[in-house]
Amino acid sequence: MEYSKIDKLGVSPSLLGFGCMRFPKNEDGTIDEKEAERMIDHAMEQGVTYIDTAYPYHDGESEPFVGKVIKKFNRKDFYLATKLPMFQIDSLEQAKEIFENQMKRLDVDYVDFYLLHALNKDTWKKVVALGILPYCEELKKQGRIKNLGFSFHDDYEVFEEILNYRDWDFCQIQLNYIDTDIQAGMKGYKLTEEKNVPLVIMEPIKGGALASLSNDIAHVFTDYNPHASISSWALRFVASLPNVKVVLSGMSTYEQVEDNLKTFKDFKPLTTEESQLVDQVAKMIKARTNNGCTGCRYCMPCPFGVDIPGNFKLWNEYAMLSLKDTAIRRYKNLEKGQAEYCKKCGKCEKLCPQGIKIREDLQRVIHDINNL
Repeated sequence: MEYSKIDKLGVSPSLLGFGCMRFPKNEDGTIDEKEAERMIDHAMEQGVTYIDTAYPYHDGESEPFVGKVIKKFNRKDFYLATKLPMFQIDSLEQAKEIFENQMKRLDVDYVDFYLLHALNKDTWKKVVALGILPYCEELKKQGRIKNLGFSFHDDYEVFEEILNYRDWDFCQIQLNYIDTDIQAGMKGYKLTEEKNVPLVIMEPIKGGALASLSNDIAHVFTDYNPHASISSWALRFVASLPNVKVVLSGMSTYEQVEDNLKTFKDFKPLTTEESQLVDQVAKMIKARTNNGCTGCRYCMPCPFGVDIPGNFKLWNEYAMLSLKDTAIRRYKNLEKGQAEYCKKCGKCEKLCPQGIKIREDLQRVIHDINNL
């Protein structure tokens, strides 16, 4: 397993981090705990030492589940990360209650990496106004938080303001080879290098969208190396950046765990030639993708039951892969979660970290599906 070295913090986490937002599910939508535990066990036994969860993941069930699984491992052998959901907080007392609840749900005495979750312009204002930072700094003094950072979903200008506000221990941004110019992007990456703020990367495979590509695009990678998975190229792209210390993968199957372990067990940064191939593929994909939905589900639940990420996932994948029958079948399977049930209330757009015009795009989904 490849490990990074974070001199600033005196730690060496695995370069591959296990993201606990996309566990396999049972038919009723709950976590398939038996399979998810098998996946975490295998990853940790093979050297993964960074486990990332959050208060709202899996409708609040991720933290308590992760807390149970990690009990079998020596607490000093792994780094645990979780997040304070600023989008749900309106007072300092509420933040304190949630933190104490998190510690109980995880059943730990401390958290190695604690993040202010999904900061944007509005939630950052709340962080400052409510005195969240002095509270978190006190938790650091008490040893209940080892390292304090934030995850981010907004424009670069907001990222620059937040990053320059204090000397952060680390931060987490969305980055992959087709999202280099949105949110913090590569410009934000370079700023973290200048400020010596270690980076954790989320959405390196863009919610799974970069794990399988249409044959006419995939051949760029497979002709060069037929033994490497398509997703491994996306992971290596971000992991090759020097200031990236952890690459989170929200693994949903045991096979994904094995494939990711293969990528990071004998990790090799992209060569100049391979980087050129990634650039070529990125341009080809960008020419086809309908919108930038990553499936993060911050827009959910919809008051009218529309499965917004589900609609966009099949719509974008059809644009990239041209699998007509698959798109039609998956749209039918959404049933009352189909785009046509959208009432255009706009609640989702206020929550979307990608700034997607969701109402407009859902109408485009309806049009495109009806014309397949």
